[in-house]
Amino acid sequence: MGCGRGKWRVMALGLALGIAASPASAHPHVWITVKSQIAFTPDGKVSAVVHDWVFDEMYSSFATQGLAKKGELVKRDQFAPLAQENAGSLAEIGYFTTLKIGGKPVEFGSVTDYWMEERPDHLVEFHVTLPLKTPAALAKFVTLRVADPEFFIDFEFDDKNPVKLLSPPAGCSASVAKPKPLEDADKSKLSESFFTNLSPGTNFGFKMASSAIIACP
Repeated sequence: MGCGRGKWRVMALGLALGIAASPASAHPHVWITVKSQIAFTPDGKVSAVVHDWVFDEMYSSFATQGLAKKGELVKRDQFAPLAQENAGSLAEIGYFTTLKIGGKPVEFGSVTDYWMEERPDHLVEFHVTLPLKTPAALAKFVTLRVADPEFFIDFEFDDKNPVKLLSPPAGCSASVAKPKPLEDADKSKLSESFFTNLSPGTNFGFKMASSAIIACP
């Protein structure tokens, strides 16, 4: 486990570790639904990735405890310390985000736009804008993947609105390619011992991740 990735799990997702400590638990321990936007400059270059991550019910319940009065939702200002902590720690590992243009990964710059809040359905949402260090010229294909290689966290694109293109060049479109689902017998193997015994660099979580594909003429 990398230092930055471990720091984020322990500090920002520390509330979930109590769940992970349960004898019956197995990977993943946290589930996040992802809505992403790809932003373009007026001259058609890729400029940023905008994420909205919605945490699962159990994590959201732990995260909101004691932050607001009974019957009130936790607002952005109340979540500000945790949002800042998340943004800083996630920056060390690239926000679990890989963006490739023409098959080559791009680098992200400093993040300043981020927040967390409790939605009316009581799920916690984390919003962050990842600007590219330098806006990048388009290639025929752009791919976006959000994944935890160790599968502690399961990132899944939203079924209805997974990826949106903001001011794209004419003719560009987005789709999501999902991985082949595991058989029930394989799912039963996803125990703590299974992941503990995986060889370094196995990156099992990448095999379980969907990819967004942006195709342009």
